[in-house]
Amino acid sequence: MSTTNLPRGPGLFEITKANGARVVTNVRRLAGAERAPGSALIAIAAWLLALIGAGALYVSFTAQQRYVFDARHQDVASIIEALLLDLLMIVFTLLALGLSRAGKSSRTERALILACAAASAYMNASAADTASPRSVVAYTVAPVALAVVVDRVVAVIRRHVLADDEASAWTAMGLAVVGMVRFAGLVLLYSLRTVLAPRETSAGLRRMVLDAAPLPGLQAPEEPQAIEPPTTKKAALLALYRNHPDYGNRAAASKVAAELAPKAGLTAGTARAYLYAELEAKAS
Repeated sequence: MSTTNLPRGPGLFEITKANGARVVTNVRRLAGAERAPGSALIAIAAWLLALIGAGALYVSFTAQQRYVFDARHQDVASIIEALLLDLLMIVFTLLALGLSRAGKSSRTERALILACAAASAYMNASAADTASPRSVVAYTVAPVALAVVVDRVVAVIRRHVLADDEASAWTAMGLAVVGMVRFAGLVLLYSLRTVLAPRETSAGLRRMVLDAAPLPGLQAPEEPQAIEPPTTKKAALLALYRNHPDYGNRAAASKVAAELAPKAGLTAGTARAYLYAELEAKAS
């Protein structure tokens, strides 16, 4: 190989693979100098967690297989169904890890991991002695611990590789539990209030429901408006006369009556009679 084709740059050299392909690589990268600090420790911890997870899967499987077999009495079907939730948890774990390494969100997969763990814990608890809290804990601790391990592995990888603090699925589950507790507390308080004051509580709840769910197309009835009495021609004439500059001038009353009569829809004679009556009433 000519010297003009040699790779350039610090630490660079060329290697030839078994298939004859020539690759330029970096000595420092091969030696691990460019790895992020703590990568080796996290890798070791991930493998140890994988071993712990395998043990938890075995413990969970045995309890689930017992529960399913008692319900179905079929060996092969019981084994497959007992493995179903644990295998789904493994699949969702791999998907979450792959998405995390690709820098994408894995919230849905992490939530599905928790759902599988919850279902597995329920099946394990069904195989336990429900009258003994110690027995329930002994049967349910494995899937719960497995879910915690898986979620922490995904979270650590995201923080180490991506410097990303994506919210854990446990946070959403905790908020949901808090909401359910608050709702149960409200139901208890309103039930107690109904016992103590049934009429007022029932009326208040009825009003609350009606206000929260109004029927479409219906409007509140409008307040009745006062109906003004119809205006007579005489009243219209007197209103015009009282605003006239010659109001109260008896000498100009005939002239003003002839001027305002058409505006009020009256004849001049009728208007003149109304104006003289107004003047007499004012004089008295």
